[in-house]
Amino acid sequence: MKKIDLFVPGRLCLFGEHSDWAGEYRKTDTSVKTGRCIVAGTDQGIYGTAEPAAGFHISQILPDGSQGPVHSYSSEPELLKEVAESAIFDSYATGTACVILKDNPNLGMKLRIYRRSLPLKKGLSSSAAVCVLTARAFNRIHSLNLSVEDEMEVAYKGELLTGSHCGRMDQACAYGVEPVLLTFDGDEMTARPLLPGGPLHILIVDLQGGKNTRKILEELNLSFKSGNRQIRKALGCENHRIIAEACNAIERGDARNLGELMTEAQRVFDELVAPACPSELRSPGLHEILANRTVRSLTWGGKGVGSQGDGTAQFICRGPQEREELRAALETETGVECYFLTIEPNTRKTGWKKD
Repeated sequence: MKKIDLFVPGRLCLFGEHSDWAGEYRKTDTSVKTGRCIVAGTDQGIYGTAEPAAGFHISQILPDGSQGPVHSYSSEPELLKEVAESAIFDSYATGTACVILKDNPNLGMKLRIYRRSLPLKKGLSSSAAVCVLTARAFNRIHSLNLSVEDEMEVAYKGELLTGSHCGRMDQACAYGVEPVLLTFDGDEMTARPLLPGGPLHILIVDLQGGKNTRKILEELNLSFKSGNRQIRKALGCENHRIIAEACNAIERGDARNLGELMTEAQRVFDELVAPACPSELRSPGLHEILANRTVRSLTWGGKGVGSQGDGTAQFICRGPQEREELRAALETETGVECYFLTIEPNTRKTGWKKD
């Protein structure tokens, strides 16, 4: 009986948050522009082991950091679907297992997620990482021959079963750490790896605040569907403009320009998108840290992460020393928690990184 080790990173959206679900509206409205975003895997992620078993059994690191008990579920897809819809901690894993077992009946697995260095509910795709890890575990344990894109599709469908209104961007954590340009056209997603021309020293800041991602997605989707011109402009032509400039900056290795573009992207978001969900996107904690004098002196610019709100911020630092200085200052003075992400030049060698 084989046992495998797994690691899936989180996903940082550098530019283009919310464009994934917006681009899906092209299925029924071709006036909607394609969605585009630039993502990269984080240095942080989730670690697990998997082995064959009868039924589906899972144990996870709980929000308080302790190892949770083993929960055992039937391999019947309909029963797993009920668990996915019940909004419990295992919902993301059981939803993904449900999708796998619809096409591959009677498979079973024991999955243990024993370490998590990725913060929860901070816009770094912690739920998508669980879904991708579950799909990858089934794929490798049972030799299903799924591609990375197939794993992402399974993970996406599994997360939808939980009631999430997520788009397809989050599951890009399956690609690993390299920066990727994603384009969303209806149900189609295409990916192009970007080759950085120089190092990017990124500081990810957990603001220690709270946000309701489901509410943000529900209210922005409702506004977009109703034809709100501001949000359509932000996620359409403005997003295309900023993404094109950001791709060029990454491939030139121009950290300063990239930071300035982050600041510009935040301004566009605040003016055109945030008014559609003011209770969650006023983001006082985020804007306080964006305006911090030390932040401004040590970075080229920054913005919110993921669905935005007071979850997480990201900054393009002026160099590795400035990043360390900023981390120390922010953690000491404001009580936030910081993470490093370094994107090295020309990280891609041959094909996608699998872990």
